[in-house]
Order: sequence, then structure tokens, then C-alpha cells
Amino acid sequence: MDYSFLFFLNSVLLGVGLAMDAFSVSLANGLHEPKMRMNKMCGIAGIFAGFQALMPMAGWICVHTILEYFEAFRKFIPWIALILLCYIGGEMLIGGIRHHDSEEESVGVGLRVLLIQGIATSIDALSVGFTIADYDWLMALICSLIIAAVTFVICMAGLVLGKKFGTKLSGKAEILGGVILIAIGVEIFLSNIL
Repeated sequence: MDYSFLFFLNSVLLGVGLAMDAFSVSLANGLHEPKMRMNKMCGIAGIFAGFQALMPMAGWICVHTILEYFEAFRKFIPWIALILLCYIGGEMLIGGIRHHDSEEESVGVGLRVLLIQGIATSIDALSVGFTIADYDWLMALICSLIIAAVTFVICMAGLVLGKKFGTKLSGKAEILGGVILIAIGVEIFLSNIL
């Protein structure tokens, strides 16, 4: 394949498809922290974009080096995403119920949670390495960077929407965010198992 319009279009479409889980989690993060500042929003979107760039490249490397090992690991991807997102979503849900009862202001999303969310929402992007296996390393890198840019924009939109509705939903936003994360984990699991 060459650097044609089709290459760039495919890369953008891959980015849109892969970013939907990260968009939903960004929406939940915005709901969780409606007073989030722009630098933190960029950091969150950057973390998701970084993982979305890293995972396809890791998958591409697996295809070109250790394919048989990756195939064995692939069946665990939906389980890992389910466990990670249900864990984080459960913590948000429980925290939202506790804060709702005590009327305390909730704490923002921390780096540890963001890293877990980044892994959980991008782990399925490892399999994109198979779809870009015929690319040379530079094309695979450019494709991954396009995916990251698309993810960044989509996550920023999710954060803005989440903040807007989080302010209106007040204390129930953290509960809704937790439910959304659990639902995303179940959706990733079911779509990969079925």
C-alpha cells in the first residue's frame, strides 16, 4: 500500500472506531469531574491517544515477531477489558453513592485510574496490528499517529460533553460515570466473545 487518500481515510476510520470506547470513558470522566481544567482535559485525551497509538504498533510488532504468542494472548483481551473497566466503574459507583449520601465534593480522576482506563479502552487496538501487518514500519507508525490524533479530538469532545452534563447532574454524575464504565466493559466483553 502507498500513501494514498485511501490509506489516510482507512487510518482515520480506524481511529474513529477505536476511539469510541475512549470517548465513552472520557464522557464518564467529564461527568465525574465537571470542574476539570483544560490542561487536565488535554492530559486525559493525551493518555488515551497515546495508548491508542501504542497498541496498534505493539500489535504490528507482534505480527512481525511473535505472532504465535500473541494469538494465545488474544482470547484474554475481552476479559482484561471487562475486569479493568468494571473495577474502575465499581469504584466510581461506590464513591458516587458514598459522596451522594454525605454531600461531599468528589475527588477528580487520578493518574492511576487514567492509566488503567487507557489500557482497558485500547487493549483491543492490539488486533489492529493484524490489519496493518502489510504496512512497512513507517506506514504503521503514521497510521498509529493518525489514530492517536483522531482519539485525542474525540476524547476532548467526550470530556467537554461530560463536563457540561456533569455540572447539570451534580451529585449523580459520578454514579452515572461508574455505570457507563461498567457498561463499556460488558460491551467490549460481549462483542469480542460473541
